[in-house]
Amino acid sequence: MKDKLSFSSYMAIGFMLFALFFGAGNLIFPAQLGQYSGTNIGPAAIGFLITGVGLPLLGILAMGFSGSRNLQDLASRVHPIYGIFFTALLYLTIGPFFAAPRTGTVAFEVGIAPFVSEGSLQSALLIFTIIFFAIALVFSLYPAKIVSTIGKFLAPLLVVLLAVLLLVALFNPMGGLQSPEGAYQSGAFMTGFLEGYNTMDALASLVFGIIVINVIRSMGITGKSEILSATAKSGTIAIVLLGVIYVGIAYLGATSASTLGLFDTGGPVLSGAASHYFGTVGSLLLAVVIIIACLTTAIGLITANAEYFNTLFPNMSYKVLVVFFTVLTFVIANFGLANIITFSIPVLMFLYPLAIVLMLLTFISPLFNHARVVYVATTAVTFILAVFDGLKALCSTLGIDYFSWMVPAVSFFENVLPLYNEGLGWLLPALIVIVITGVIAKWQNLSSPQEV
Repeated sequence: MKDKLSFSSYMAIGFMLFALFFGAGNLIFPAQLGQYSGTNIGPAAIGFLITGVGLPLLGILAMGFSGSRNLQDLASRVHPIYGIFFTALLYLTIGPFFAAPRTGTVAFEVGIAPFVSEGSLQSALLIFTIIFFAIALVFSLYPAKIVSTIGKFLAPLLVVLLAVLLLVALFNPMGGLQSPEGAYQSGAFMTGFLEGYNTMDALASLVFGIIVINVIRSMGITGKSEILSATAKSGTIAIVLLGVIYVGIAYLGATSASTLGLFDTGGPVLSGAASHYFGTVGSLLLAVVIIIACLTTAIGLITANAEYFNTLFPNMSYKVLVVFFTVLTFVIANFGLANIITFSIPVLMFLYPLAIVLMLLTFISPLFNHARVVYVATTAVTFILAVFDGLKALCSTLGIDYFSWMVPAVSFFENVLPLYNEGLGWLLPALIVIVITGVIAKWQNLSSPQEV
């Protein structure tokens, strides 16, 4: 048994973790943040980094600290039924509902849309996604090492291309910083904080964590504290690289607004910048790399969902599930990138508080003897408030008034809960419940019936 790994091993695992997180879709959110935050890019970027980079690292560490076999095992500390509900919803969110369709639409927006007339965009998206997801279907039905090989080759290539683009933008910016737009005018930090939810990396980290831990174990590290230490060192490498890229893209977006104009999504920012600096050749090279990178991500997400739901429904074959999830992903992709992002917000406003609370409970679980009552009570309170956060976001998305039965509760929450209007109203109640139930559990010497 080893106590620690070599520096090269930490680097290898760190770059593997970076490649897992670094979906091409993530490129669009810091670009959009930069465009709209303008002169307030500093606080906006800090907020974005907390949720877009910090929380994913916390999720990886939580899986290592928990010793759980997988996410469902960890979430089942609340209750076995909740474990299935939370894990299934998380897989669907980072899979066919939002993240997987986003791979096709981002590939289209960056790689194809710049070369298509505005009147033909919808039909071009349909044709492109038919081809894109047909290829994803074939590779998902017959998983081969070529996909992971391409992924390992593409991640460094994409980083190199981005590095060149960002360095040129740093030393020769397209324009100056513009005045902030919308919510970035008065609440740049919190707007950036919530924008980081869109990367979905904190949710994905609860799935990726097991992959990283298994790799570390395969290298001879078996002790719990040693695994956690190796995970932290490798994770730090990944998040530093992610953070640098996010800040660079945000700056690119901020300096592009005066030249390119404002866009609904960040996709056209990257293609526009590549064209501005390197002409058509630069645009085409970026397009090809991002399309293939998005394709490998789509294959990974479809196969992960098919494998997980095959364990829940063993009577449904893996191949049937692959076809089902690919078709569902294709249909949702054709609603367009802006709509996918817009309608993902209510789900993320509901799911993120539950994920963050689960991470927090995992770390402090030994303090209250892993008592299930603390998990149940804290999750229940967070769940109720997260439902209202999700419904508020849904009403805002649809442009409608709150449902009548919501109004008294929302009014009450706004008056008594700190940070409620910023989307963090669940935080203080969750902490209070943890303290109260934790003290009770310790006092009555309660513990979980589960082996933790």
